[in-house]
Amino acid sequence: MPSYDQLNSSQRKTLLDDLTREYDALKAKGLALDMSRGKPCADQLDLSTPMLTMLQAPEDCFSEDGTDCRNYGVIAGIPEGKQLMARLLDADPEDVFVFGNASLTVMHDAIARALDFGCLGSTPWAELSAVKFICPVPGYDRHFAILEQFGIQMIPVPMTDTGPDMDAVEELVAKDASVKGIWCVPKYSNPSGATYSDETVRRLASMKCAADDFRIMWDNAYCVHHLMGDEDQQDHVLDIGIACTEAGNPNRYLKFASTSKITFPGAGVSAMAASAENISEAKRLCSAQMIGHDKLNQLRHARFLPTAEALADHMSKHAAIIRPKFQLVEKMLDDGLGGLGIAKWTDPRGGYFISFDGLPGTAKRTVQLAKEAGVVLTGAGATWPYGDDPKDANIRIAPTMPPIDELESAMEVFVCCVKMAALEAML
Repeated sequence: MPSYDQLNSSQRKTLLDDLTREYDALKAKGLALDMSRGKPCADQLDLSTPMLTMLQAPEDCFSEDGTDCRNYGVIAGIPEGKQLMARLLDADPEDVFVFGNASLTVMHDAIARALDFGCLGSTPWAELSAVKFICPVPGYDRHFAILEQFGIQMIPVPMTDTGPDMDAVEELVAKDASVKGIWCVPKYSNPSGATYSDETVRRLASMKCAADDFRIMWDNAYCVHHLMGDEDQQDHVLDIGIACTEAGNPNRYLKFASTSKITFPGAGVSAMAASAENISEAKRLCSAQMIGHDKLNQLRHARFLPTAEALADHMSKHAAIIRPKFQLVEKMLDDGLGGLGIAKWTDPRGGYFISFDGLPGTAKRTVQLAKEAGVVLTGAGATWPYGDDPKDANIRIAPTMPPIDELESAMEVFVCCVKMAALEAML
């Protein structure tokens, strides 16, 4: 099949008629498939089931420092919990604050504390006439939802293969003191799968900011989620904490991670790592909010994943389950859309998503057609602040949740819908 831009109007109309008949046949199958979120599948969740029985007797419930994990206390986490999360955060355990099951909650509350109390003595953000955040796009919709809920203005900047467009970022932060932060998913970014280069990390750490209380929100959500089952040098990310300290900005970063896609998304462990001053402030402010999170869950996780080697082995089992799904999606996109000149997509080495770009003006139509055929995708525009993709081109593909046979059916529908939307736009 030649590229669609080489076809004349009559040829495009004939092809669209053929695709419409194919689409009607797919629609008649009565599919009900959901690819809207990046959830682990049941086989992945089963990997962590042994963790549920690791605390069988009262004597199992004590941490290494003698804390009875069944009781109140230990606001920032037991030693084992700090050690486990430090591995995910490239941090020293003493610089780690262990929270509950969701890093999204931790990030939300970090923004809320800055709004209510400021950062290390700065003016509370809520008292300012404007607060702005830089949002690399395409990006994570839940990051954007936090800012939108708090009324923080979002400024999109393009993502590249090595991180956000740093020329644009540096220009924004240098001239405007109301720009208070940036969202970063440094490894296998959501949804593009890009990994930040050392240069990007160093520029973020050392850039001149008009706001003294500028914060890098470093969401390390996919730090151990290697699709290839290993981590080579091209996947390495320079630690933002070290980079900020070396640049003379030790308080600029807040790092976040969780075990949500490592063990159980609904019953994991999350944490924040930061400078000693930021951690001390967080403990002081959180002391009115909590007495301590679920220490038994921290203990279970630490005993289930006691070493870096145990964690790596566990994640290789995850990779073995989901790698074929990503390979199937890539093959079906290549076979169905390759060479047509109507789409491009990423080929991630890790993470949970593939970022897909159709022709401008076709993403919403593609998602609508797929939904009518029984396949629910992430909403078009979700990867942009305010749900507004100015090109209406990007769609986030989430291959992990469906069984592979259902994924194949969903991608058959998706490819057909992309072609139809493209031809409709061209006609």
